[in-house]
Amino acid sequence: MEKRRITRLGTFFRLAVLLGVALFSCGATARDLMPWKSPDHALVIDAYELNIIDWDEMLKDKRIAGFISKASDGLPESFTCTGDHGGDTVAHCKTMWRKYAVSRELYQTRRLIARASGLLWGAYHLARPGNPVDQANHFLDYAAPRDDELMVLDIEGIDPKKYMSLEDAAIFAGHIKTRTGRYPMLYTNHVTAKYIAANRGRFPILSRLPLWYARYKPGIRNVFPMGNWDAYALWQFSAAANCGKRRCPYRVAGTLTDIDVNVAAMNAKALKAVWAKGELLPEKPLDKPMLIATGKARFSSGAGIGVDLMLTGSIRRVSSALALR
Repeated sequence: MEKRRITRLGTFFRLAVLLGVALFSCGATARDLMPWKSPDHALVIDAYELNIIDWDEMLKDKRIAGFISKASDGLPESFTCTGDHGGDTVAHCKTMWRKYAVSRELYQTRRLIARASGLLWGAYHLARPGNPVDQANHFLDYAAPRDDELMVLDIEGIDPKKYMSLEDAAIFAGHIKTRTGRYPMLYTNHVTAKYIAANRGRFPILSRLPLWYARYKPGIRNVFPMGNWDAYALWQFSAAANCGKRRCPYRVAGTLTDIDVNVAAMNAKALKAVWAKGELLPEKPLDKPMLIATGKARFSSGAGIGVDLMLTGSIRRVSSALALR
C-alpha cells in the first residue's frame, strides 16, 4: 500500500512538472504560433495602390490598430519625360507619371481616413536598383512622414540586379536617419533576413533595424533569435500567397483575399508606444576566432632538404548556451 502511494505521488509530481513545462512553453512561444488568434496581439493592415478597401467595413474589426501604405517605388518619376527613359518611350513615361500622380493622391486620402479613424499610420518604400540617396529623398518627399508615423524600407531579395543591394539599403537607412533623426523599419522575407543576420558584421545597421518579417506559415518556432533579432516587430502572416476563397489565416472585412495582414508581437497599447521611435536594436557580440596554439616545426625530406612549417590552430568561441550542454 505504501509503495503504491509513493508510486502515485511520484506519478503526480511528474505530471505536474510536465504540465508546468508545457504551460511555460506555450507562454514562451505564443507570439510564434498563430498569434493572430489571440486578442492580445494587435493587427496591422498594409496595402498598395491596387488593393480594394471598404473602410466602413474594415474599421468594424477593432483588432486592427494600424495601417501601412505603399508610398514611393524606386526612383522618382520624370514629370517632363525628357532625357533618357531607360529604353521607355515618352508615351510610356507619361502613363507612368499619371499612375504616380493618382497613387500619390490615393496615399494621401487613405492617410487622412486612417488617422481620422484612430489607426496608427506608416509608409513603405519599395527599394529598387538605383541611387539609394535619391530613393530616400523620394520616399521622404512622397510620404512626408510625421513624427508619429512609421517609416519602412522594403527589401524583397538579395539579387542586386532585381532589388536594391544591401549595401545601398544601409545607405538609404542612414540617409533617412540623417534627415529625420529616426531609422526606418526593415521589411523582408526569411531568406533575406537570415542572410543579413548571418552577415551582421557586414551589415551593422540593417541587422539592427526592427524587423517586419514576411513568412506565410502558421508558426515560426526555432526561427528567432536570428542575429540581432530576438523576435519580429511585425509578422506578415497573410497575403494573396496563402489566402483564398476557401482558406485564409485571417479575413478582413471590406477587403479581398489579396490584402496583406500583419500581427504585432504585442497589444495595441504597447505597439503605439514603440510605433515610430525608429531606434536601432541592441547589438549582440560577434563570434570571433580565438587563437589556441601556434608553433614551429621542422622536418627533413629524403633528399635532405629541411622545411620550416608554422602550425596554427583556431576555434570559434562557443556560446554560453552550447557550453552548458
